[in-house]
Amino acid sequence: MGQTGQFQKDVAKYGKMEYMRCSPENGFFPDLSTVSRTDIIFFCSPNNPTGSAASRMQLTQLVQFAKKNGSIIVYDSADAMYMSDDNPRSIFEIPGAKEVAIETASFSKYAGFTGVRLGWTVVPKELLFSDGFPVANDFNRIVTTCFNGVSNIAQAGALACLLPEGLKAMHEVIGFYKENTNIIVETFNSLGSNVYGGRNAPYAWVHFPGRSSWDVFAEILEKTQVVTTPGSGFGPGGEIFIRVSAFGHRANVLEVCRRFKQLYK
Repeated sequence: MGQTGQFQKDVAKYGKMEYMRCSPENGFFPDLSTVSRTDIIFFCSPNNPTGSAASRMQLTQLVQFAKKNGSIIVYDSADAMYMSDDNPRSIFEIPGAKEVAIETASFSKYAGFTGVRLGWTVVPKELLFSDGFPVANDFNRIVTTCFNGVSNIAQAGALACLLPEGLKAMHEVIGFYKENTNIIVETFNSLGSNVYGGRNAPYAWVHFPGRSSWDVFAEILEKTQVVTTPGSGFGPGGEIFIRVSAFGHRANVLEVCRRFKQLYK
């Protein structure tokens, strides 16, 4: 809608966006003291692509930062079910978050609904604009005007996912993909690479210092016929990384790792 300004090719950024750089140096959580005030803060935990997860203390800092600046947090928790640490699975576990945050999630990563596109958004009644008008009222107006809802079939599938049998099946699927992630992480560790993530999300974030992520992507594709994701596709902070996804059959993951070892041994 033009609110982000023009894309600046020389620095690979949109003009009116403040980029909260997340790197190994800051534990993949932004230094909020260096971040300017914005109307909206987009934050994703567990994070795609880095696989990192924000701690309770970090999310408390984020909520306090939003309150101080009058910002609204749009919190993406699409991978929350992958969380294995004591980190919050929802922004609303943090006191005061209902006054500053919207949370959005999805069945895509839990039940293979990626093509179905079924998710949900929570807009608390406590979340108000500066003039006291409820954000939920605006959100409801936009959604009911622009969207007719997902099909009954998709909704029935989602309801089945929330039954005891469905929850059990989703946890089994997530456990399987986390095992895949461990195999990928161990592979890159054995090659001496610095690899992040993998514990709380189905992604490995592999560091290739001094190299263009597109060059690494092309090298892997041409020499192993394996498709990864160049880190720069997620923003300028991802330039020296590639993302490796754990979504796949076990035999394919093992074959991919064999090819990685052959290429980078």
